[in-house]
Amino acid sequence: MLASALSRVRGLVVAGSFKDGKSCLEHCLKDPPGLLIVDLYLPGMHGLEVIREVRAKLPSTRILVLTGHPDGDLPARLIAQGVHGFVDKSAPINYVLQAIESVVAGGMFFATNVPPKGAVGGPALPKVEPSVKAGPQVTSAEAVQMLSGRELEVARLVAEGHSSKEIADRLDLSVRTVEKHRANIMDKINVKEVASLVRWCVQAGIVKS
Repeated sequence: MLASALSRVRGLVVAGSFKDGKSCLEHCLKDPPGLLIVDLYLPGMHGLEVIREVRAKLPSTRILVLTGHPDGDLPARLIAQGVHGFVDKSAPINYVLQAIESVVAGGMFFATNVPPKGAVGGPALPKVEPSVKAGPQVTSAEAVQMLSGRELEVARLVAEGHSSKEIADRLDLSVRTVEKHRANIMDKINVKEVASLVRWCVQAGIVKS
């Protein structure tokens, strides 16, 4: 249904639709997409494992997760994996299309009904080592609201100790653009030096100390 709806959206081309995680990943690595929309509980290979591989090898690909089993740990885990948004599969199709539009445009879209941490419901998520370690979920949402999707990515990489050149290479940006993002981030969170930026990222739950 989603593939059919997307095929009618101007400017979007559905490059492929897959029933299992392994086939999806193989296609992505062979023909990198601009946007990956992925479920979590897939046959053969869990969606988080697909996301980890895509994020590591295709850093410019935007990722949106659709899930029917949200839990209290999910927002922080997805942000830690570098996901740009997620939506409950039970949401109306127009809502999903809105999330896609936001993510494709470079923003982030995190919206669903998430039960409290520790609540029972849905299968357990597999243990997947994140590319960026998750911080506390309660403050991660605040960070997402304060910074744009790209700024959140840059802030996370700066806090991990990456140089502007390394960040530029990883995100396929110019060094000048990265420096501009860094300046905007520091202005938004009202800090003057990188050490304070790192401290803010830890407190905001973007990375762990």
